[in-house]
Amino acid sequence: MTFIEKLASLTIGIAGATWEIFAEAAPYLFFGFGIAGLLHSFVPDEKIVRFLGASAGKVRSVVNAAIAGVPLPLCSCGVVPTAISLKKRGATRGATVSFLISTPQTGVDSVAITYALLDPIMTIFRPIATFVTAVSAGILDNLLIKDKSSAPSILQTIPLAVPKDNTTCSCGDCSIPAPQGDSFSQRAYGGIKYAFVELLGDISKWLIVGIIIAGIVSYAIPGRLITSYLGGGIGSMLIMLVVGIPLYICATASTPLAAAFMAKGMSPGTAFVFLLAGPATNSATITIVAKFLGKRSAALYLISIGAFSIAFGLLLDLIYLKMGIEATSIVGHAHDILPGYVKTLFAILMLPMIANSIYHKMGEQ
Repeated sequence: MTFIEKLASLTIGIAGATWEIFAEAAPYLFFGFGIAGLLHSFVPDEKIVRFLGASAGKVRSVVNAAIAGVPLPLCSCGVVPTAISLKKRGATRGATVSFLISTPQTGVDSVAITYALLDPIMTIFRPIATFVTAVSAGILDNLLIKDKSSAPSILQTIPLAVPKDNTTCSCGDCSIPAPQGDSFSQRAYGGIKYAFVELLGDISKWLIVGIIIAGIVSYAIPGRLITSYLGGGIGSMLIMLVVGIPLYICATASTPLAAAFMAKGMSPGTAFVFLLAGPATNSATITIVAKFLGKRSAALYLISIGAFSIAFGLLLDLIYLKMGIEATSIVGHAHDILPGYVKTLFAILMLPMIANSIYHKMGEQ
């Protein structure tokens, strides 16, 4: 076989694996984006801000922030303006930290794709671990770090919208206004437009990159390479923690990568460290936390995410071990739930929607 033939065979194999992953995820992505649009339209950000703005106490405010943040489909940079707005309107430091952690780590769209590409255990475990991490970090911040009296006046100078040319935004719009109009049809239309034009446009590039890399890993990376270095244990999890912390990746785009690695033998716990730490941390978020909440809060933010990621990773590996479930059998749980033609139809439906959303996004730049 010539080099050209080998290259063609490799390209076709990767393309086939990529399409298979995309088709598997497409119905659940469609559902997840739809729910995200309804949440955005009927539960606008300003109501959430008002709900959390008045401090309900050092514990309750943190819990409220985590509850509000878990279903919202915002990435680690897109959540920053909303979190700053919470702090400006009187939210506790811990509530702000809790919201910064819970919102990017999971959302209705990422939960849907987790179920599509992984299994029910991981689907349930992911938001629970996110909630516990966010609440714990927030309460620790409230208890260990005193809020300076000058902080509100400083925060009053922070703009609530990140400029469109901000290169640190990787996914999720940094400042999307809630749909206007009072009628149900207006709000429904606004939610659909937000979900399948604005939000999809913000996430599409990274979602496509994530799925393509997942296809490359699935087809071209030897399984023994993954099992040798990332098969499980604290060492593997520390590697994924170091890889995940600086990455600009959203919860939805990180899931296909985790699924591809697990299919090659990575332990569920090691993959989960990447799923938990990657979306919640990047240099932009860490810098903003350090600047506006203080270096001690930034250190506590990172330590909490790192410690809870590894702790939950070890717990997840133990759960699968006790249940006798192999990592490779977890991937593609939803494969047999929907017929192949249904997944293909949704994949074909999603392709022009993704292209349209990218076109609109490019027109805004």
